[in-house]
Amino acid sequence: MDRTPTPFNSDAPLGDRHAIIRRNPDDDQEVELVEATWRSDSGFGAGETNRFVRSEGRSIPNHRCLIAASEVHIAAGGKRYRVTLVGGDFFYLAGIWQPVTPGWPVGYRIVTVPANREVAHYQDRQGAIILRQQVMQWLDFTVPESELLATPPDRTVRVEQIGAGRQATLAF
Repeated sequence: MDRTPTPFNSDAPLGDRHAIIRRNPDDDQEVELVEATWRSDSGFGAGETNRFVRSEGRSIPNHRCLIAASEVHIAAGGKRYRVTLVGGDFFYLAGIWQPVTPGWPVGYRIVTVPANREVAHYQDRQGAIILRQQVMQWLDFTVPESELLATPPDRTVRVEQIGAGRQATLAF
């Protein structure tokens, strides 16, 4: 898992491409990094065509993937914010990948959970955070989903306005 994390923009347009980490569908002993399109074919996921999928009431027995991130960018009230882990470590977002279908490349969606207290000031849901030590638990189904797809405890993440703290140039 030597992927260099980058900010994940939750407002990126459908069709945005990102690297995902998954078990190789042809050799489940191999973990691979592949590029995928952020979206889903309407024939995948019970007709849903969303970037996100709620975790509640749903089992994800296959097609699990991870999206590496150093921070997640969100928008609220006309402002942009970054969400980072309090310790500054990078993390992964839980995802579901969609196989190639006619007319559709490999795609993925982010699994969401109810927002914790810090994020709830800006939106009611957030991507399910998978910590570095939980990577193989998510990919290999070794821990119950309910333990991994849970709202992060309070004070796990920090939310900061992007661009805040810069003083505007004054004109005299």
